[in-house]
Amino acid sequence: MTTLLIKNAYIVTMDDHQKEIPEGGLFIRNGLIEEVGPMSELRTTADEVLDLKGHIVLPGLVNTHHHFYQTLTRAVPAAQDANLFNWLKTLYPIWARLTPDDIFISTQTALAELALSGCTTASDHLYLFPNGSKLDDEIAAASEMGMRLQASRGSMSLGESKGGLPPDSVVDTEDNILKDSQRLIEKYHDAKHGAMTQIVLAPCSPFSVTSDLMKQSAKMAREYGVHLHTHLAETEDEEQFCMKMFGHRPVGYMQEVDWVGSDVWFAHAVWVNDAEIQVFAKHDCGVAHCPTSNMRLASGIAPVKEYRAAGVNVGLGVDGSASNDGSHLLAEVRTAILVSRVKDGMTGYSLSADPNRKLMTAREALHLGTRGGAAVLGRKDIGSLEAGKCADFFAVNLNKLSYTGMHDPVSAIVFGQSMNVDYTVVNGKFVVKEGQLATVDEHKLIEKHNSAAKKLLIG
Repeated sequence: MTTLLIKNAYIVTMDDHQKEIPEGGLFIRNGLIEEVGPMSELRTTADEVLDLKGHIVLPGLVNTHHHFYQTLTRAVPAAQDANLFNWLKTLYPIWARLTPDDIFISTQTALAELALSGCTTASDHLYLFPNGSKLDDEIAAASEMGMRLQASRGSMSLGESKGGLPPDSVVDTEDNILKDSQRLIEKYHDAKHGAMTQIVLAPCSPFSVTSDLMKQSAKMAREYGVHLHTHLAETEDEEQFCMKMFGHRPVGYMQEVDWVGSDVWFAHAVWVNDAEIQVFAKHDCGVAHCPTSNMRLASGIAPVKEYRAAGVNVGLGVDGSASNDGSHLLAEVRTAILVSRVKDGMTGYSLSADPNRKLMTAREALHLGTRGGAAVLGRKDIGSLEAGKCADFFAVNLNKLSYTGMHDPVSAIVFGQSMNVDYTVVNGKFVVKEGQLATVDEHKLIEKHNSAAKKLLIG
């Protein structure tokens, strides 16, 4: 039995009551929160006691969309100034050279960056498996890091020769995809409260898989009770592709292949209309909002406020590390609030003309990164600091130059320039402690990753 006491911190619970406790603490036992509240109401002894006076403590951030392997192809010169389709065509041949070791080391690099940014749960979408690579490689790396993982078994079956976007060299047969999906669910998926690993079925996108694979994946996922994930409505090009290939806009196509429901969430969902937002709301579909990636690839701005007003669950995703070139989830919270306000300005926002229309607040942006993300992933055991929930949280020392003069500790870490956090705890265990990675040697990780990245690019 292991207990941990966090004391004297500014606790932001993100629970239903949105409690903020200036002199608060957490009592943790065996990876679960047992008590949260003012220090005057908490027990004062534990196996380990950490005084976080001057720190703000929040629920661990939840990353709802990523491609870990892309940390190996960041800022590739030929792909720096391309839109989505051209960016993909440039990078597919490089990704075709990935090995199992590449998957392992890129996973650890991405998770290290995420942990240092306050993330405790990450959903990754791995959709190509060249040279013997498997999702198992990623799962092993995440386990060693001590991070909570939603491992999405992605897939591509519609190559160029059949009208798809990816080259035939990186696609697989649908029979192999479905057999491996079943294997992974049966081997790794944990449906219990506090699960460290869950499997998601995730055909890559409408332009890289067939309708039959979409339908068969949905059928399998529902037989096993796992979630479904895919890219959707990311660009105007995709909209045109779907109309030509399937006779539907992207959202209508999802309805045709049985991909709507509370077990489904979509990455990006930028190019949707009001009726399609209502489809998501009616069927309780979730959205992974990836603002930095969408700006980087000139894809557009997702209608996040409209989604939330309709009751659609929205979380945040850093997306691929080659379309973001970083994996800093707290920075994504900041970007989300700023791009929301840009969108308001572009659409003629006027507080004087419509006093009921509000700008996104710092706390709403943090909600996207915590409870919003948990809801999108279908996780009821993370996303807030409450008794019975997982002991997943991060802490930031506010006694730093960048936070001087900040009068609201919550808004400080959103509006202030994003920095690495001081502590990240997952399942009651430190992944980041005093600003340093606790489960992996950062210097060795950097050396291995740089070597792998260089080798991958030169072929």
